[in-house]
Amino acid sequence: MVRSRSALSSYIDRLLSEGRSVFTAAQAEDELGITHRSFLDASERLQRSGKLIRPRQGFYVVVPPQYASWGAPPPTWFIDALMRWENEAYYVALLKAAELHGATHQAVMQFQVVCGKRLPEIRAGRSLIVFYFRRAMAPPVAGVENRKTDTGTMKVSSAALTALDLLRYPQASGGIDNVSTVLAELAPAIEPDELASLSARTERSVVQRLGYLLDWIGADRLAQPMLDALLSKSPLRWTELEREARDPDFASDLPLQDPKWRIVAHRPPEPDL
Repeated sequence: MVRSRSALSSYIDRLLSEGRSVFTAAQAEDELGITHRSFLDASERLQRSGKLIRPRQGFYVVVPPQYASWGAPPPTWFIDALMRWENEAYYVALLKAAELHGATHQAVMQFQVVCGKRLPEIRAGRSLIVFYFRRAMAPPVAGVENRKTDTGTMKVSSAALTALDLLRYPQASGGIDNVSTVLAELAPAIEPDELASLSARTERSVVQRLGYLLDWIGADRLAQPMLDALLSKSPLRWTELEREARDPDFASDLPLQDPKWRIVAHRPPEPDL
């Protein structure tokens, strides 16, 4: 057992020296020539000593010395390998993607990922990886970019796709006020033509809410191509800005109605600018 633990410890040191930070149980057992039971005993000891984490059964991440106090390397080091292990399409999304595009007004507490499978969240040291389900992963593919990381690459939503997702998952985005704040910082990175193209493959109510907020923060150059794309298909139906239950203490006596986007707002957005 001691020999297996020593062999596994040397194995993960070698991985780090080669710029690698992840491996599977099957890979380690094959390369080291040890049994599954011996591997489990050795890996559990290394996990207790803070040198390994196991985000999913059979999938391991090495904790390099510089991240020992964090309990794990940042998710950017292993999210792509993890999702390949899960055999799921994915992209880093929402507030985390907005941060990567320069919207850094507020600290992002979660590492948010959109994928085509309902997955439980993962606690990896200081980081909490949260997954948001999207049944159809094909429509947003055009808005997914490859972003370099310290250990390879990961898939990240473009600024345009990020903006749409902020309205598609408003609770994950901190609500309409926070979304407005993030959009104001994100807007300079958004390409109008890409946004209009992606909008054509997104729920119309989501596009209407985004267009209304873009107008609200003065990003007309982005909003108008979206509106033209929507109206080229069919007239808009009225929809509410906030889907979630409203707090009557914060609701206006008379709702705000925007005939351009056919949006009903029970209170004006309040971005923190």
